[in-house]
Parts: sequence; C-alpha cells; structure tokens
Amino acid sequence: MKCRALLGLLAGLALLLAGCGGSSGAADAGGSSAAAQPKTLTVLAAASLTETFDAMKARFETDNPGVTVRISYGGSSDLASQIVNGAPVDVFASASDATMKTVTDKDLTTAAPTIFATNVLQIATQPGNPKGIASFADLAKPDLKVVVCAPQVPCGAAAKKIETATGVTLTPVSQETDVKSVLGKVSTGNADAGLVYVTDVTAAKDSVQGVTFPEAQQAATNYPIAVVKNAPQADLAQKWIDMVTGEFGQKTLNAAGFGAEK
Repeated sequence: MKCRALLGLLAGLALLLAGCGGSSGAADAGGSSAAAQPKTLTVLAAASLTETFDAMKARFETDNPGVTVRISYGGSSDLASQIVNGAPVDVFASASDATMKTVTDKDLTTAAPTIFATNVLQIATQPGNPKGIASFADLAKPDLKVVVCAPQVPCGAAAKKIETATGVTLTPVSQETDVKSVLGKVSTGNADAGLVYVTDVTAAKDSVQGVTFPEAQQAATNYPIAVVKNAPQADLAQKWIDMVTGEFGQKTLNAAGFGAEK
C-alpha cells in the first residue's frame, strides 16, 4: 500500500512538472510573438544635411531598438520628384521652401512642413585660397574655374538670386546636382571655387577654405521637414521630426553651422 501511495505521489508530481513546463513554453512563445518587429524608417534629405542627419540616425537607432533609419541624400529637387512619383518615403527634409512646395502642392504631406533650420551660401576655395578670392564679384573673373549647383537645386537657386541682386553674372564650368558634388570638385582641384553652404565648408574641414560674402544673406534658405502622406512608418516619422526639432537635433544642427529653426 505504501509503495502504491508513493508511486501515485510521484506520478502526480510528474504531471505537475509537465504542466509547468507547458506553461513556460507558452509564455516564451507569447513573449516572442509580442517582441517588436524590425522596422525601417525611410528619410529623404538634402545633401547638405548629411553629417548632421547621420549623427541623428545613430541617436535615433539607439533610442529605438529594432529600428533602422535609411537616409537617402541628394539634391532637394530630385528627392521631391521621387516623392511625387510615388516612392515609399516616411520623411522629407528639403533645403528650400520651393522644393518642399513641389510636394505640398500635390497634397503629399500629412501636415504643413516645419522649418527646422536655415543656411547661407559661402564660397569654397582650395586650401590657402591660392586665387585670392575675396568677394562674390571675384567669381566672375575669366581666369577662374567656378562650379555651382544646377539652378533647380536650392543652392543653385540661391546663387542665381545673388547674381540678380548684385548684377554679377557667373560663368561656371559645371553645374552640379548637389552641394557635395560642388565641394568635391573644389577639394580635388578640379575647380578653383564653388558656391556651397557654410555648413558644407565647416564639414569639409581642411579640404577647402571658406570665404564669407555679405550678399549671401540676401539668399538665406529655410529647411522644411514633413511626414510624407501614406508613410509606411508614420509614427516613427513623427518621432524623427520631434528629434530634429528638439534639443538634441537643434544642438547638432547649430554645431554644424545651421541657423536656428523658425
């Protein structure tokens, strides 16, 4: 009798342990299914934002585990065209109101864009400024190889605005698709000077030298940002904008030479 009782007790314990094991497995399965799935936030941003947005990408991914931020940089006009043509995008950060208007005119943002920074042009020369460029008017000298952005790109439109205001006509050897391309021509010695943003000269460090000119203030540009309509990751897109316009984002932008948000 005692043996039978002992065997019964052992059998009961075995069933209890099996039941506990089953519950643990279900909890694990449930925990796994409840775990956050990897997500990708897609941002299109003006080329002049490369260094600052790369820094923000690292911060955002740290603060949002499982999220990958994919940023495509380029000329704002090209990026706007991609959105108008249906590219799946979450956030658009432009280097001018005009290029953002290309998107808002098609009703392709969820709300009115927010201005998060400003910028002005600066002349980039080779280190040491061997041609002695001291003013915007100097860029019209016939012996200089000058590079600018194409007129449909914000930095090119700003250059045209300054030409009109000053009566100085430039004859560039090439018109590039974005400021980074202009900067590359100067830093490699393929051009004597180029018109880029002051922030690009700062980011380039010793590879170029900057020449400030007062007329640049006549073509200061705004940087608007917005969540794109039907964004695949709309909630994350708004979190990104909150970071850009928040304390960390503004400190990062200001340190790079951008003007404050409006």
